[in-house]
Amino acid sequence: MIRLFRLPALVSAVVWVGGCGAVAAQTAPEPPPTASIEQPPHPPVELFEVVAVYPHDPGAFTQGLIYVDGRMFESTGQFPSTVREVSLEDGAVLVRTELEPTLFGEGLTELNGRLYSLTWRDQRGFIWNPDDLSAPVGEFSYSGEGWGLTTDGTSLILSDGTPVIRFLDPGSFEVTRELTVTFRGQTVRRLNELEWVDGQILANLWLQDLIVRIDPATGQVVGVIDLTDLFPVDQRVRPRDDVLNGIAWDAEARRLFVTGKNWPHLFEIRLVSANGPAS
Repeated sequence: MIRLFRLPALVSAVVWVGGCGAVAAQTAPEPPPTASIEQPPHPPVELFEVVAVYPHDPGAFTQGLIYVDGRMFESTGQFPSTVREVSLEDGAVLVRTELEPTLFGEGLTELNGRLYSLTWRDQRGFIWNPDDLSAPVGEFSYSGEGWGLTTDGTSLILSDGTPVIRFLDPGSFEVTRELTVTFRGQTVRRLNELEWVDGQILANLWLQDLIVRIDPATGQVVGVIDLTDLFPVDQRVRPRDDVLNGIAWDAEARRLFVTGKNWPHLFEIRLVSANGPAS
C-alpha cells in the first residue's frame, strides 16, 4: 500500500518537536527560533509501501532495533529493560537479558562484531557479544542522556532528545564531533532511534510517526518519511506511549524494517519516490 503525504501537518510536526525519552518526563517545547528570510526548500517526502508484516512482541517497549548478518537484535526500555535477539519471521524472543532493575534501556547498534547499548539517564552504556547475550562484556560512560544509537562504521552516533547528535570514538568513547539537526533553519528536537542508511542518518521523532533523513555533513533534514497510517493510533493499546520507534536496515538485501513501542507488528517497507522504488 502506498501512503500519501499531508504537507501542513508534517511541516508543523518537524518544526515543533521537543521533549525527552519517556512520556512522564515530557516538558513543554520551547518556541522555535525565528527562521531566516531565505528558507531552504522543503525536503522531499517519500511515500512507502508495505512489503511484509511480521509478528512483534507487544510487550517490547522498543528503543533500538538492528539487523546484522541475518539476525535481528532489539533493546527495550521500561522496567525491566532488556537486550535481546529476536526471530524476524515469527517474532519469537530467542535470547533475552535483563538490565539491572533500576536501568532504563535505550538505543542499540553494532560495530566491529560487538553490540553497544545505552541507558536513558544513568550515563551507562554496555558492550555485548552478539553470540552470548548472557552478560555485558564491557561498559562505557557518556554525559547527558542516551536515546538512540547507530554507527557510520567508524564512530558511534548518539542522540539524546535534543537537536544535537554526538559522534563518539568507539575506543575512548570521547565526543569527536557534534552535529546540530535543522529543518528549514530551525532546530529539530526529539530525535530518538537512529539508523545509518546509505550515508545518511535516519531518525525517529519521538511522539511523531515520522522518520527524518539527516545529512551527516550538514545536519540538515533532507527527506521525511511519513508513517502516520502504518499502524493506526486507534489500534494501539496506549496511543500516547505506543509510538513509532525502531528502524533496522538490512544492507545486503536492502530491506528497511520499522516497528514501534509495544507494537504487535514489525513492518518491512519499501520507500517510493515519484520515479519508482527508492530502496
